[in-house]
Amino acid sequence: MIRLFHVSDVHFGAEDRAALSWFDRVVAEEQPDAIIMTGDLTMQARSHEFAAAAKWLEGLGRPVTVEVGNHDLPYFNPWSRFVTPYKRYGRLERMIERPLDIKGLSIIPLKTTARFQFRLNWSKGHVSLRSLQKSLALVEATPADDLKFIVCHHPLVEAGTRTSSSTRGGRRALEALADAGADAVLTGHVHDPFDIAHQVGGRTIRMIGAGTLSERVRLHPPSFNEIRVEGRNFVTVARVLE
Repeated sequence: MIRLFHVSDVHFGAEDRAALSWFDRVVAEEQPDAIIMTGDLTMQARSHEFAAAAKWLEGLGRPVTVEVGNHDLPYFNPWSRFVTPYKRYGRLERMIERPLDIKGLSIIPLKTTARFQFRLNWSKGHVSLRSLQKSLALVEATPADDLKFIVCHHPLVEAGTRTSSSTRGGRRALEALADAGADAVLTGHVHDPFDIAHQVGGRTIRMIGAGTLSERVRLHPPSFNEIRVEGRNFVTVARVLE
């Protein structure tokens, strides 16, 4: 059995220290095969927040892959946001979209953040045609028998959570990914866990959202997802801090 820990929205700068300590203990005791981080590692994309996030992820001692969230783009420095948005990542940069070597499982990144959008709230999701085509090419290049998990920050369609994603191009992306053979889309952003099956063109694709390990909780306490994979079957368990 493959065991993945899917964690999101730690928001260093507003992190929940008790929740992080709990997660650290669970990782040390259970040694998952890999950790998938679906964005918003930081609160305000500051250098010291990225440094703290990198130290934390490196200290877990497990293979880690990271997708970028909207809070990981500079908000208060227009030059940095538009010209050098990833400059502050430091040593964390090598973990972004890092491939995971897990037999029978392919992890495929999809970018849902944008430096600029034609709407007031830039925190919401956006899947450009270019980003979608890049992910579809990666899906096509994976072994046919692999489970294919798409990893991005924003839910592609709404999941009934209190916080919305309002992802532009999200439904188009979900349909295209399902048609290409993707099995699940792992996301964050809304700070509450969910696992919803969508029927798209005769195929089932799962939308799986992780909660948060920050102080910015919504309906659920701090949590992360454990995904257990056996062959082509997988189940999601929301692990909640009590």
